[in-house]
Amino acid sequence: MIPELHIEDYNYPLTDERIAKYPLAERDSSKLLRYIDGHVDEHIFRDLPSLLPEDAIMVFNDTKVVPARLHFQRSTGAHIEIFCLEPVSPNEYNLAFAQTERCVWKCVIGNAKRWKDDILSLYNPQESKEIAAMDLKARQIERDGQTGLVEFTWSDGSPFSKVLESCGNVPIPPYLNRETESIDLERYQTLYAHIRGSVAAPTAGLHFTENVLERIRERGIDTETVCLHVGAGTFLPVKSSNVAEHSMHREPFVVSRDFIQKLVESDRPVIAVGTTSVRTLESLYYIGVSIIETGSPADVAQWAPYERVYPYTTEESLAAIVKYLDDNNLPALVAGTRIIIVPGFAFRIVSRLVTNFHQPESTLILLVSAFVGGDWRTIYDYALSHGFRFLSYGDSSLLFRA
Repeated sequence: MIPELHIEDYNYPLTDERIAKYPLAERDSSKLLRYIDGHVDEHIFRDLPSLLPEDAIMVFNDTKVVPARLHFQRSTGAHIEIFCLEPVSPNEYNLAFAQTERCVWKCVIGNAKRWKDDILSLYNPQESKEIAAMDLKARQIERDGQTGLVEFTWSDGSPFSKVLESCGNVPIPPYLNRETESIDLERYQTLYAHIRGSVAAPTAGLHFTENVLERIRERGIDTETVCLHVGAGTFLPVKSSNVAEHSMHREPFVVSRDFIQKLVESDRPVIAVGTTSVRTLESLYYIGVSIIETGSPADVAQWAPYERVYPYTTEESLAAIVKYLDDNNLPALVAGTRIIIVPGFAFRIVSRLVTNFHQPESTLILLVSAFVGGDWRTIYDYALSHGFRFLSYGDSSLLFRA
């Protein structure tokens, strides 16, 4: 049964001065709140390794933020911002990034009403010869409100990944209320970012340094990666009072066969770095259910976890994924999820969570509440009264599951 939840019950007073507009000078110098069974204490992020169980598995999302904000100009002089969300033709990220002449993306279009049917040229105020040689153009194929399909063409033979690197800006969150600056090119990216595709950083990972990662491994903690590409939906507020009316966007993810096998064989505690890692890991159970019942994986529907009681153990479900991958000679599970994690969710894999402090009335607050058994206000009241910094460039927390 879909839980009856009202988003205004997940509000708190977040003033502008509490939002971290810039990262600290050192990634691991941020504050770290630890929550265990109703008790809160305070540390520095570089203390994290000593706070973790030695026999754990720690899971990171190694997605990489792409410079997906492009600024174009009409012949009239009007400026149009185009924010690439996900590839449509071709619809696979690596193929889209490899194109050398043309591709189509689903985009958010700023100043959309001023873009008629004309073809736009990239705005190149610095008159860069490299950018001029690319001759990047945008044509609107269709539009639905602020989003639409945009065809990009260019003429110098570069792969589209290089076009974005040369012409685009890192899409920092809109609540920072500033333009992208040089510091964001380095710091709005995790050290272990590897696979291009996100339009927002998995920000829990921004605190990790090589030193912290090395000390985690020295404690005997296994580190594993998943890849979920974070979509622009991460910025969208829940606009309906009734959470059941909120629609989650699909996000693609990849998990290796060997890691899923490790989860089948192990009862070690699993520590997720970030809500994206949680959503990926907890989606695996429902992928396995699909394989058991239909013979093939299917994307996880938003409310699938709440619609019925599932008779399979977590081990049975994960083992079904491994068998499917082996039978089809596949090295990894490639799927998508729209899962929403709210109070009442039955966690099956993750027992610890490293995460930042999230926006009021957001799906991420709902996830945190679900994880700590509804006691999210204890965490946020402490953070508000003890000078913690909030949102993407803000401080961190280590939460133990209720």
